[in-house]
Amino acid sequence: MDTNRLILVNEHDEPTGTAEKMEAHEQALLHRAFSVFIFNSKGEMLLQRRADGKYHSPGLWTNACCSHPYEGQDTKAAAEKRLQEEMGFTTALTPVFQFIYKAPFDNGLTEYEYDHVFAGVYDGPVMPDASEVSEYRYQTIESIYTALQEQPMQFTVWFTIAFPKLVEQTGGGAMAT
Repeated sequence: MDTNRLILVNEHDEPTGTAEKMEAHEQALLHRAFSVFIFNSKGEMLLQRRADGKYHSPGLWTNACCSHPYEGQDTKAAAEKRLQEEMGFTTALTPVFQFIYKAPFDNGLTEYEYDHVFAGVYDGPVMPDASEVSEYRYQTIESIYTALQEQPMQFTVWFTIAFPKLVEQTGGGAMAT
């Protein structure tokens, strides 16, 4: 088991092998990923602005965190661990849905992911890793929809796909119970 290798999958999320992270993105190989969406008890969503040093989508707004489970790692456990690493807190996560997307970037890399979406509720302190996150904020669902319509280029590709699906699945922030 190499914990630095991504899990390659087919369109049914069945493992087909592994690849080094940059190799998977350079060759546009379909791989397993996750996206974590966090709401506070008021139903507002936690957004982060990706650090300027990120290898793709730097400076763009997106969900609380996202990454990849590595070979031998459970997807939910990887999402929980990454939330702690990136945002400095933990909370219970619930699987909501999955989707596949493919997005080429100007730097020659391509995200081709089978993305597992998790959601949770959290009201405590947020202590982001500055190498990952340049800023964060909680926003209402309505204001995010407005921003997506007025300035879609300010958001990551996966967020623009996942956000409306998540709102539909959760009843517009109804994760806050």
